[in-house]
Amino acid sequence: MAKVKSSEQQATDSLVPLAKQNYILRGLDAREIDDILADLPLASEKLYSNRPVFTSFRPGLSLEFLYLIVSGGPVVVRSSPLDRIIALHYPGGCFGMGNLPISFAPISRAFPSLVEAYKTTDVIKVPVETIQRLYTESPMFRDRYNLFFELREKFQYHLLNCSTYPPQAVATILRALIYQERALGNQPNDQGIYHFDLPVDIIARVSQLNHRTVEQVLKGLKQERLIAAPPADDSSGDLIQILSPEGLKEVYSSTRDKVSWWPLR
Repeated sequence: MAKVKSSEQQATDSLVPLAKQNYILRGLDAREIDDILADLPLASEKLYSNRPVFTSFRPGLSLEFLYLIVSGGPVVVRSSPLDRIIALHYPGGCFGMGNLPISFAPISRAFPSLVEAYKTTDVIKVPVETIQRLYTESPMFRDRYNLFFELREKFQYHLLNCSTYPPQAVATILRALIYQERALGNQPNDQGIYHFDLPVDIIARVSQLNHRTVEQVLKGLKQERLIAAPPADDSSGDLIQILSPEGLKEVYSSTRDKVSWWPLR
């Protein structure tokens, strides 16, 4: 007689294919991963905008889950007191490892920072016990898990080098996202174009520029054909399509006398 699965196990079975599309599980040995994921149930959750998910980097406190992003987002990490966004997470990525007692988390401390979904986000929550077992038993999973710590440092390295010169500041943020999403294998698409749901408000909070200045820089980047306007079906108007990562790289390395289309010196 076939064994009847519990409702918990049935729910986990339905989430496993979605979870395996995430970078951290993508392409791993299917049989091995299925066995490990079957031990503890996965859970799905919808995160709503402007509602805190948790406070990251709190000393002595850890999470019960790793969050895998399925759709929506981005999920942002806000520092205080400047309310600067110091991390951006998109579908295909995950967040929460800084608060799990695994890998570099216990020694890579930072200041408490608010984690929230900037836009409605669908996530899968993987229990910490499952993550620990995957980390112990799968070298490929371990390498990918550790990469997220490296990418966090590299994203913040870009912020440290974020110039007050507006074209360079905005280009720095776009280059940081290109590097991150390319490293995760999430982008670019088949045409070599990068797509980011990136509202002006987010760029302003990362770069510490005002909204009007960010809008002017984006206008200049569009005129230079480095980025494209949002497609017609993007009702929010927040989607940025990067047409020329190499051209953007020139702006990223520019100084005040090198960006001819920016009117202010």
